[in-house]
Amino acid sequence: MHHWSILSLYLLFIGTCYCQYKPTWESIDSRPLPEWFDQAKFGIFIHWGVFSVPSYGSEWFWWYWQGQKYPSYTAFMLENYPPEFTYADFAPKFRAEFFDAKEWVDIFSSSGAKYIVLTTKHHEGFTMWGSKYSWNWNAVDVGPKRDLVGDIATALRTHSDLHLGLYHSLFEWFNPLFRADADNHFNTTVFPKTKTLPELYEIINKYKPELLWSDGDGDAPDGYWNSTGFLAWLYNESPVRDTVVTNDRWGYGSICKHGGYYTCTDRYNPGHLVKHKWENCLSIDKRSWGYRREAKLSDYLNTEELVGALVETVSCGGNLLLNVGPTHDGRIVPIFEERLRQMGQWLKVNGEAIYNTTAWRVQNDTVTPGVWYTWRPKENAVYAIILSWPNSGYVVLSDPIVSHSKTQVMLLGYKPLTWDSVNPTGLKVYLPQLTPDQMPCSWAWTLRLTGAA
Repeated sequence: MHHWSILSLYLLFIGTCYCQYKPTWESIDSRPLPEWFDQAKFGIFIHWGVFSVPSYGSEWFWWYWQGQKYPSYTAFMLENYPPEFTYADFAPKFRAEFFDAKEWVDIFSSSGAKYIVLTTKHHEGFTMWGSKYSWNWNAVDVGPKRDLVGDIATALRTHSDLHLGLYHSLFEWFNPLFRADADNHFNTTVFPKTKTLPELYEIINKYKPELLWSDGDGDAPDGYWNSTGFLAWLYNESPVRDTVVTNDRWGYGSICKHGGYYTCTDRYNPGHLVKHKWENCLSIDKRSWGYRREAKLSDYLNTEELVGALVETVSCGGNLLLNVGPTHDGRIVPIFEERLRQMGQWLKVNGEAIYNTTAWRVQNDTVTPGVWYTWRPKENAVYAIILSWPNSGYVVLSDPIVSHSKTQVMLLGYKPLTWDSVNPTGLKVYLPQLTPDQMPCSWAWTLRLTGAA
């Protein structure tokens, strides 16, 4: 009798603790977002795969070449490869011979980012780990002959405090099992049951990521993918059930509606407060997520633009996920490295206005353009981030309510500044005359206001 009561208590404990979420959107969407993600504000996206070998046009190379038959892609292949060359023939050339996971982690850490999101499988179907479900179309059996996901996960956990995020595409352009299900109007579910879902369980159990970035629904509804069933397992029973964060790309129609945080569209940056947690995924290369050999300098966002995107995104309640595309041989090219290290230089000075902040009652100043606000409720500090240094020697902040006896204004990385009240509310802050080498940073300057309402 005694044994049975202990067992039944244990079963009750399992039931109450681990079966909190049901496989419905209503239940899945009720899960609170783990706090670390909102506090992190800034992550690095990494698009790396077989598409890094042709490194032409886009990471959608295969689709544009053979799915859409775009003339520029067809011409590129005719000029550079023999006529019988297939996309699969690129895989042995994906060797990653210069790949150094520790060096990557050093670059990512130096950027000031708090998490990374690595493509474990893009729409081409090639898995960056030795999946049991990808036959020989994976990085262990062909190309690098190593577990690239495992190498990065290990380096990240050994040499940094960055959170590990994994990207995974639900569908695969040319997989015959997926094509057959699509031809059946997704009334058959052979592909998700034999490929997508087993892979998802595999990467969660094997690498224990704290973020799962789902993508590519192939126009199939979430019911076809059994997304709510998988997410219920992820939140109830998986080894990362308490810490894992997910996005909103879980089937046709779920984007910007269901899941953890919203991504809505690529490069989503609404410019106003969004109540639900969201992420702006933005690529340094304006035209592609994967590496492109034909990119010009003008195709890359400069550091001023990237800092501006981070500031605007965080002010409106979002996180910035900034993308780099490594080369087929495993390098993060100097232009990407420079951009990331410069983001880190800026965050060393201005990080307190970004990390662990929340949206303020207004996002950007209602009078002065190019001024964005963030807020730390605990310290009751308001941060006004000025995207361009004014020629006038002062800046007017119209929204803070100030008091001469209480309010103090500090230029981060410098010292306190003097100010005057303006009518009806707000203040005029006098900026110091600084030479370029005296400036606390090279892009976007932060004023911290304490004792303001």
